[in-house]
Amino acid sequence: MIRGIRRRFMGIAIGVLALAMVLVAVIINGANWVNVRGELYETLGYLGEWDAQKDFQGPGMRGGVLPGRRDNPSRHMRNMMNEARFFSVTVAEDGSCALDDATHVAEEDAGVLVELATRALARGRTSGFYGDYLFRVDGESGERVALFLNCETKLTRVRRLALISAAACGGCVLLAWLLVGLFSSRAIRPLVESAIQQKQFITDAGHELKTPLTVISANMDVLALETGDNEWIRSTRKQVANLRGLVGELIYLSRLDEEDAKLQRVDVDLSALVRESAEPFVGMAEFAGKTLDVEAEDGIHVTGDGQMLGRLVSILCDNAVKYAPEGDTIAVTLVRGRKGVMLATDNAVQQPMSDETLRHLFDRFYRADASRSRESGGYGIGLSVALAIAEKHSGSIRVRQTPEGRVRFECSLGKY
Repeated sequence: MIRGIRRRFMGIAIGVLALAMVLVAVIINGANWVNVRGELYETLGYLGEWDAQKDFQGPGMRGGVLPGRRDNPSRHMRNMMNEARFFSVTVAEDGSCALDDATHVAEEDAGVLVELATRALARGRTSGFYGDYLFRVDGESGERVALFLNCETKLTRVRRLALISAAACGGCVLLAWLLVGLFSSRAIRPLVESAIQQKQFITDAGHELKTPLTVISANMDVLALETGDNEWIRSTRKQVANLRGLVGELIYLSRLDEEDAKLQRVDVDLSALVRESAEPFVGMAEFAGKTLDVEAEDGIHVTGDGQMLGRLVSILCDNAVKYAPEGDTIAVTLVRGRKGVMLATDNAVQQPMSDETLRHLFDRFYRADASRSRESGGYGIGLSVALAIAEKHSGSIRVRQTPEGRVRFECSLGKY
């Protein structure tokens, strides 16, 4: 249990940090991209207006007023325009392109530029990105002019920032994982100490309760000999038996929670064990007007504690027999799965269970139906014991409700 608490603590801490890092990286890169994209579109807009006025003075421009606009470009925008690498093509009505101006682009092969423009405009868009170029088409009919701005430098910086951000996120998460793993024991120490004290209290209280329960039971035997058996003595004996069972279950569960709980790991014929453990419940189900069918594949062996595994089967069968309605057929199956052995019970229920109920079925002392639990017996910790046994054997248990309204417990016991 302590190991599980530590894993959950580390998972939550690392998950929150990773989420925060990713969120920061997305915000930074998103803001950077919006800014770069806006600058590129603005640069292309200025260049397009100058090109339309045939008044672009090129990189040697000394600050003339931009024709057709009410304001002048800022110094930053002038630098952007002076550093810009662009070319323009004339687009005919049939979609063919002819190079118009290539004096401000490093690429000297006119055929390459025309091919690039043709592919970009073949999509029918009037503006957008194509590779490392941003383009805009002016004119609605007849011959049109398309201007292409080389954005390779800007886009490379954007990609580099994204790569650095991703590497930084990964590095920080890895460092945090190492640090949290190193100091997690100290962080959860109060919780661990509380859990240890709780288990010790349960164990000590259980042993202390055994003596008075034994005395009460002996006194009831003496009273029965002196006064004869009566309903009060029978009721007291029944309650003593219930308390003994509850104390035994609590002590057993407390021991299972211990990290160093001893398991007799031997080769177990699980097929034979399931049939043997489920056999007593066949008669119990028949007496209650129900049917219990056991189907176990032959030759399934696992390494584990046979006594614990037998108790696991008994708990699942007992739970199914108690809560299945009269006339129902309960199915107990054991099969080889892709990831290991699967033990399952399937039975109907009086009323469909809510998702909230299904989530709490393995909680200690939880009862889906308190009134029926009192009638059928039990302490509300049987499924908790089953879960602990499965986890001790590197397995797990889950419960789900089928579309037909039946409840199915599935216990995975690892590789066979």
